[in-house]
Amino acid sequence: MKYRHLFLLPNRWLKVLLLLIAPCSLLPLQAQPRFVPDTDIKKVGEVEFQVPRQFSLGFTNKGDKPLVIKKAKASCGCLDVSFPKTPIAAGSRGEITLTFDAKLLGSFYKEVEVQTNASDKSAYIAIQGTVVTEVHNYSDEFPIDLGNVRMETNMIEFEDVNRGDHPTAELRILNADRTAFRPELMHLPPYLSAEYLPEDIPAGKAGTIRLTLDSEKLNGLGLNQTSIYLSRYMGDKIGEANEILVSAILLPSFADMSEEALAKAPELTISESSVDMGAMNGKKTINRTIILTNTGKSDLHIQQVQVFNKALSVSIANRTIRPGKTTKLKISVSAQYLHKSKGRMRVMLITDAPQQAKQYINVEVSGS
Repeated sequence: MKYRHLFLLPNRWLKVLLLLIAPCSLLPLQAQPRFVPDTDIKKVGEVEFQVPRQFSLGFTNKGDKPLVIKKAKASCGCLDVSFPKTPIAAGSRGEITLTFDAKLLGSFYKEVEVQTNASDKSAYIAIQGTVVTEVHNYSDEFPIDLGNVRMETNMIEFEDVNRGDHPTAELRILNADRTAFRPELMHLPPYLSAEYLPEDIPAGKAGTIRLTLDSEKLNGLGLNQTSIYLSRYMGDKIGEANEILVSAILLPSFADMSEEALAKAPELTISESSVDMGAMNGKKTINRTIILTNTGKSDLHIQQVQVFNKALSVSIANRTIRPGKTTKLKISVSAQYLHKSKGRMRVMLITDAPQQAKQYINVEVSGS
């Protein structure tokens, strides 16, 4: 072996050598900032001739030391570049803003060299698109703008799924670029599969991604929620812009219940199924309490209490409600996430009451 000769040294010298080596192995790794852009190339689609456009290219400091952008230099005079002049804390995000003059018709690729304290080597980010005399307006039919691609929606819901079902949902996308586009979904969970129709979408045409849900592979009752991502080009990264939120609701089955059991089943009554929380008015959180009542003839079990939006949180006093009894459900809204999270503002209850297996409480915040 490589170090076998060490064990032939006298014991006193071997101890000295080990003492010299040990401190070196225990030294912590040096703290270092890390510049990670959301994407290396942002495809911006069509830009109107002689109408300046502004684009924001996000990045994250994924290191453990503040990140400093020393310089950001454009590849041509057609771009004005601005960047944060203060350090970006570890784990925090920032943006580099590009203003493009659009003075020449045709395709363009404009690069920015970014120098930081993270490395002696420069990083490079770019925008790519086409300057045209007339920009097509697809915003009504395909409101989600990803630059070269537009989507009809970025939220897919599979409602009322029973174990054994294989429902499908379709996501329509538009190729707003001037070359063919091959869509691909990233981070698909085991219970989702995708079919691309067609595999290559011609320039200016729409295509469909058909998602199929395998309910046998869902994790549990109630809400199963995940994020998948549309790849806009080769080597694309995942991020908030190309995120698609997928929700699947697996219901309990009552197929084997006898008529006698159904007659004695629990029943859920909710004091409010639509809740106006009022205005935040500068508060960090606002709260509301809902009363849940069992109006049935046997114990009611609240199997799941789930939210569809990160701004919501809930707590329940008792998950088992005796006949004729009540419990309190507290709903909270956080200002921190109110305008940052996808998903509808609602709470869902999954119960063992056959007539109320799934119940929603819709939540509204005034002025949101």
